[in-house]
Formats: sequence, C-alpha cells, structure tokens
Amino acid sequence: MFKLLRYLKGYLKETVLAPSFKLLEASFELFVPLVVAQIIDHGIESHDISYILSRSLVLVLLSVVGFIAAVSAQYFSAKAAVGFATKVRSALFAKIVGMSYSDIDRAGSSSLITRMTSDINQLQSGVNLTLRLFLRSPFIVFGAMIMAFTIDLRASLIFAVMIAVLCLIVFGIMLITIPLHRDVQNSLDTITLKTRENLTGSRILRGFRKEAAEKASFSKAADVLEKAQRFAGAISALMNPLTFAVVNLSIIALIFVGELEVGNGSISQGQLIALYNYMTQILVELIKLASLIITLTKAAACGHRVSAVIDSDTGEKEGRLEYPSKSAPSVPKIEFRNVSFRYDGASEDSLSNISFSVMPGQTIGIIGATGSGKSTLVNLIPAFYSCRCGDIFIDGVNVKDYKLDELRNKFGIVPQKAVLFRGTIRDNLKWRCSEATDEELMIAVEAAQAADVVLSKPKGLAATVDQNGKNFSGGQRQRLTIARALVGEPDVLIFDDSSSALDYATDAALRASVEKLSFEHTTLIVSQRTSSIMHADTIIVLDDGNMVGIGTHEELYGNCDTYKEIHDLQFSEKGGNA
Repeated sequence: MFKLLRYLKGYLKETVLAPSFKLLEASFELFVPLVVAQIIDHGIESHDISYILSRSLVLVLLSVVGFIAAVSAQYFSAKAAVGFATKVRSALFAKIVGMSYSDIDRAGSSSLITRMTSDINQLQSGVNLTLRLFLRSPFIVFGAMIMAFTIDLRASLIFAVMIAVLCLIVFGIMLITIPLHRDVQNSLDTITLKTRENLTGSRILRGFRKEAAEKASFSKAADVLEKAQRFAGAISALMNPLTFAVVNLSIIALIFVGELEVGNGSISQGQLIALYNYMTQILVELIKLASLIITLTKAAACGHRVSAVIDSDTGEKEGRLEYPSKSAPSVPKIEFRNVSFRYDGASEDSLSNISFSVMPGQTIGIIGATGSGKSTLVNLIPAFYSCRCGDIFIDGVNVKDYKLDELRNKFGIVPQKAVLFRGTIRDNLKWRCSEATDEELMIAVEAAQAADVVLSKPKGLAATVDQNGKNFSGGQRQRLTIARALVGEPDVLIFDDSSSALDYATDAALRASVEKLSFEHTTLIVSQRTSSIMHADTIIVLDDGNMVGIGTHEELYGNCDTYKEIHDLQFSEKGGNA
C-alpha cells in the first residue's frame, strides 16, 4: 500500500498545501470557543453591546478565513488525489498490457478490471480524505485538549482519558476491518467475472435457456458479497455509536465537574461553555475521523490488491537481439525442437515433444480435433507463452533472445476470435502499421476478400466501427481482421482458424490471394477444414497435444489415420481421397 505513495511524486506542492490550509482552518476554529467565552464573561455579563459586536465581527472574520482555507484545501487535495489515481491507473494498465498470457490467465481478467476501476476509485477517495482530514481531525482533537488544559487542569483530565479510550476504539476497529474489506473486494471480483461472462455469452445463455440458472448463480455470488459487506459494515458501524457514547459520557462528566468548578469560582461560566464547545468540536471531528478510518481501511485493502499487481514479478521476459532485416534462405524460418508446454495449474501438458521446421516462403497447415493444441502451438511462436521445455527458433535465433517488439512486428496474426476496436475501419487496419497509406490498406482489404465490406459503406475506410465490431457480421469481422494482419508486409502470417465464418468459395479465394501477395512471407494456417490446408507445403496433424503426422495432403491421407478420418468425415459425400 505505502509503495503506491511514490505516485504522488509531482504533486508535492498539493500534498503540502492541502493539509496546511486545513490546519489553518482548524487553528481559527480552535479560537472560536475562547471568543464565545469572552462574549459571555465580559460582554453579556456587563451588558457591553459594543464589546459583543466587536467580538461577533471577530467570529465572522474567523469563519470567512476558515471558509477560504477549507475551499483551498479541497482544491489542492482533489487535484493531488485525481493526479495520483491517474498515475496509478496508468501504471496498472501498463503492467497489465505488459503481462504475458500466463500472467493474465493467473490473475484473471475480472480481477484486473475490478482493480483498475473500483479499487483505484477507493484509493482516490482515500487520498482525498487523508489530505483533508488526516491531520486536521487529530489537530482539532488534541488542540481542543490543550486549549482545555489552558482553561482548567481538572476538567481537562476528562479530555485526556476520553481521547485515550477513543484511540483504542478507532485503531482497534481499523485493524479488524482492513482484512474484511479485502474480502469484500475479492467477492466483487467474482461479481465482475459473472457479469462479464453473462454479457459476452448472452446469446449462448438464451440459446440454451440458461437464464434462470445464471440468475440463481449470480444471486448466490451477490449474497456472498452482501454478507461480506454486511459483516464489514457492521464492524465499521460500531465506530459512531461507541465514539458517541464515550463523548457523551465525557460531556456528562465535564458538566458535573464544571458545575463544581463554577460553584467554587475556579472557572467562569464562559469558560465552562468553552470547554463544552471544545468537547463538541471533538465529537464532530471524531465523526469525520470515523468516516476517514472506514475509507482508509477500504483504501488500504484496495491498495494492497493494486500494489500486488504493479509490484509483482510478472511481465514478458525478452532478450536483446534485433530481428534480422533479411532471412537466410537455407535457415529454417521457424523451428521447434522437442517443445512441450503446460498451462499454469494444468496437470498435463497441452503440447508434448513437438519438433518440426518451416523454411522461408512455405505454407504450413495445422489441423486436429478441438482441444488438440493447435492454437497453443501458434501462440508459442510469437512468444505469447513460454514453452516448458525445448526451444523455438525464428531465423535460427531462439525466440527468448529477441526483443519482443522487434519479434512481433514481423508477424501478421489473425486470432481465433475476430476482434475489432471502436473507431473507423482505417483505424483498425492501421494497427500493424500506422504509416500505411489508404492505397496500401485497400490492397490488403482486396487480398482479404473484404473489398465489398469497405465499398458498401458510404464513408469507405472512414466508416464507423462499434465496440467489438458489433455493427459487422461474423464473416465481415473475420475478413477485416485478416486485412489488418496483411498490412505492412509481415514476414510470417498466422491464421488461427480465421476462416471459420467464411463460405468455401470465399475461403478458397482468400487462400489464392494470400499466395499471390507481392511480398515474401511464411504462412501458418490453423483450420478445422482439410480443404483450407490440403494445398499447403506441409501439414502438421495434432491429437491431444501430440504430433501424430506431418507431410503433404497425399502423404498424410495414405499414412495418418487421424488425418484420413478428419478428411473423410468432411468429404464423405464424395468418398475416398477427395
């Protein structure tokens, strides 16, 4: 939590001025009971109207100056809190963006979203209130006690005892509630996860009529969150009644002792009222302090969660080598040597002992049943994941030795799920190469068989794209993501089952246009269809993470039962070797 305070750097002036103005306001507030005592003891007692008016003007002056100081403190504290939250949010986002796929899988996207939003909002509120009240409230409490000592020693002992008891209550509750609020935020992670899952899978829920089951599951998670919040809130709620009880008992004791002191002439009536006012000030400040403590406990719990991500030893490990400008034709473009991979938390390898090589300019097809490890294999090539054992080489250099930006800049990747971002078609197509011209974009669009998608829009490349490309069909999204991968002439093209939403004719036209691209490229095609890869130079067949066949279509159809079964199932109406 305290490590996050480094993000207040740059707001030193605000972090000093905000509490300073609050202390100035508090100082003027401490003089108010003394002025009131003077009005009672000197003005009212002697019926001196001019004295009463002059002291009343002093009270007005103290109020105006205090108001100006309070507004100034609010301005500086808000500026520091918002700036702090902005820096923390930026640092957290930068950390998340730099995480490897394994790190994100381990942390959970719903948890990261909660930390980015709710947790940082709590931190911002905590910093804001801390700068305004953390020094002011204790200053008023102890200042009132000191002022009470200047009036009467015996009565002021009540203040000392009361403050000691209140400190035990406040800090005791704070220590108890910090872990409770951390549990609340963890429960909120679950709610975020379920909400996100239901929003992204709403069509599937309706298709399988699972609305009632998901409502029940969400209600159960919401009940867990409610119970955690109720318990934490119940403990926090003890703050006000306990402090009120202690302060009110202290007021009773003060009035009793003060009556005796006034009776024997030790203090005046005005001084007794001043003591009562100081006790009231303490009560008001303790209410504010109780609110501050509750906010701080929430902020502390959230701060630990945010700090755990920012300071964690995660992120993608990379080397220092630059990607070569030219590839040697005799060196394999991609080479796997006894590569095995296992996801975090899995009991078995997703890929086992995979070895193959791809020469520059070749087209490689990868096929296998669902869950056989096809996407996992291609995700290892750009170092999205690190293999558990074995080595992967690009142009004869281990991928671990490359700078990641240099390495991935040479890849054109079409993921299994077509994702477009809000903006325009032009903005989305320029993700690989921001300097690409409209002419270059249209060449990629035509090669991806997406020219009709762009030309059908009145604004063409400037047509609007909604979030996730929801204003396009599945096939249109796939073709636009393929076009995005082709922009900038990448060395390696990876199509991860990227034609699943395309009809056979469009798929065939796409493959033909990719083969005729003007730049040299190596292509890896992951597909469920043998028709999409049967013309590849080499086809790799995977089954349950094992490579059970490698060769051309004709070779595999003759000697690989897994490939023959897949092909015959898809072309059963033609029979035999189609």
